[in-house]
Amino acid sequence: MAAGVQVEVVPYLAQRDALHRVRQAALDEPRGGRAEPPGDALDPVSVHVLARDGDGQPVGAGRLSPDGRLGHLAVLPPWRGRRVGQALLQALLEAARARGWPEVTALAPSPARVFLARQGFLPQGEAIEHDGSPHQPMRRLLAGASNIETADQAVAITTALVHRARRQLWIHSRQLDPGLLDAPPVLEALRRFGTARHDKQAWLIVHDAQAIAQAGSPLLGLLQRLPSVFRVRQVSDPIDRALASACLLNDAGDYYFRLSGHRFDGEAALALPARSRPLQDGLQRVWERSGECSQLRALGL
Repeated sequence: MAAGVQVEVVPYLAQRDALHRVRQAALDEPRGGRAEPPGDALDPVSVHVLARDGDGQPVGAGRLSPDGRLGHLAVLPPWRGRRVGQALLQALLEAARARGWPEVTALAPSPARVFLARQGFLPQGEAIEHDGSPHQPMRRLLAGASNIETADQAVAITTALVHRARRQLWIHSRQLDPGLLDAPPVLEALRRFGTARHDKQAWLIVHDAQAIAQAGSPLLGLLQRLPSVFRVRQVSDPIDRALASACLLNDAGDYYFRLSGHRFDGEAALALPARSRPLQDGLQRVWERSGECSQLRALGL
């Protein structure tokens, strides 16, 4: 929950004016081409959440339409960057689960894509034109695992797993996954993870440290600056060297597993510890059998 803010599901008719005031204030700011009206015919039959500050004043709002689509997510300018949007979204996801909905969808303008990806929304297909600007269809499953099929989905779920990690992150990758772990949203999420105030620890298991050093992955700079957070080992056991899979998981019960580590397609889920825990146990055993990377230590790691 955002500090100093209370978020709750509210009846539309009783809170109509407050919801519309927040929406209108957001529309008065430049929003990357988005032009949603303050209200429409779906409002009376939709689920609404309202965020209030310590004085009870509305500072954010959002809704889910009857078909499970996220919309009208708005936060007043002074409250942006203070996790209010995340709190609103989590309240809407909980409301959808309580109603037994299998998923929540969104039509995201460009500025909202990374925000939604951090919360586990995956892009679906190509962007479409909406209100004069490109919008990306996105989806968040509320239970079970998702099939990851495209590079965009791989980047989105990896961003979510790093962002949602509390204190621990596990990465098993043959050569630090060029095109995935060095994608800008993922690098930014890893930077945030590594520089957060709370104690954090990431364990990276690689297969070919020499190839990583020669390729000069952008991720190496981050690992070099934060060696106490990002620990790296190279597999040494013949059985481990034969592993073709790749895996990313965190201590929130999230995982992304790829049977073929050189491909992006795989399986991922959020908050599914029954599946992520055995994967973590397996990575722990590989870590214990692996050795330090002399090639990467030469770079100052």
